[in-house]
Amino acid sequence: MKVIRKIIEINEELCDGCGQCVPDCAEGALQIVDGKAKMLADRYCDGLGACLQACPKDALKILEREADEFDEEAVMELLQSRKGTEKKVAAVSVSQGLANVKFETPCQAANKPRVDLAAGKSDSSLSHWPVQIRLVPAQAPFLKNADLLVAADCVPVAYPHFHRDFLADRVIMMGCPKFDDVNGYVQKFVEVFQEAKPKSIKLAIMEVHCCAGMRMIIKEALKQAGQDIPLEEVIVSARGEIKS
Repeated sequence: MKVIRKIIEINEELCDGCGQCVPDCAEGALQIVDGKAKMLADRYCDGLGACLQACPKDALKILEREADEFDEEAVMELLQSRKGTEKKVAAVSVSQGLANVKFETPCQAANKPRVDLAAGKSDSSLSHWPVQIRLVPAQAPFLKNADLLVAADCVPVAYPHFHRDFLADRVIMMGCPKFDDVNGYVQKFVEVFQEAKPKSIKLAIMEVHCCAGMRMIIKEALKQAGQDIPLEEVIVSARGEIKS
């Protein structure tokens, strides 16, 4: 049944297909199709606009128009159909939608590395966005021939000089092997190693046992990708000390 209600509209001229809106849509109404964000169907969109803040291009807005009623049962069926593959979708399909699309950071100027050790000042060394393993597209230009830092989520919290000692002059992909999908991580890194061919990898993990999973992920991905990329490992203690 058609009703007049609030719903999301996508400006395809502004949309660059970055995919940052997709994980913010709890109903799963948004997907990247042919390099652009698309609404799967009006009935999946509740019109609340949780996805708006994620868009760096202001390509999303809420308008009021005639649309199918929001169908909560249809949303539950959609989400149920993706159960078991939703993590892989977040890790893989966004990057597929970004093929041949230039990646632009939403805060590029603010994220330029600025480290002045002589003056005793240290600002952010982050040079790109996003940073989570599941969200970084394998085709992102900043990954090409880069010095890659793969960090467990807890490392920046435990190690006080993370930006200065680890992140400066590197691009980062970070995540947690205990809580996220290990197979999805392996597949993502296989894509990154084959397509971006980073020139080096620095792996920063915690001394806790679960962090060893990240070591396995990287080594397995290198094996599956058939790439021989120099790998350096740093282990950080819970007290913020470098163990090795």
